[in-house]
Amino acid sequence: MPATVEESLTSVEGELVLTLTQNASTIVREITHQSSEADAAGLRIALEATPEPAFAISSTDGPQPGDATVQQDGATVYLDAGSAQELDDKVLDASVDQEGGVQFALGLQG
Repeated sequence: MPATVEESLTSVEGELVLTLTQNASTIVREITHQSSEADAAGLRIALEATPEPAFAISSTDGPQPGDATVQQDGATVYLDAGSAQELDDKVLDASVDQEGGVQFALGLQG
């Protein structure tokens, strides 16, 4: 199932948007359900002010004003304006290491 995007601004049909692997969708759903009971809960990715693109990932009860919303396979990810632009052609993958820590990785779509 392709990812969908909902923004407070009108999105362009056919515009690229961050997608999630099946592993990422599963892990995002698990983190979201463990950290919040809110219906709009998800993970939020925000672009940090550094020379090289860096992202902060946190669980949240809902979007911040101006966030784009990516929903895929029951997982919800909110993107601030900067990360939405930087990640529009990327795929988010995730895994859990032996100590139970979650590792996120980005790759190019297609």
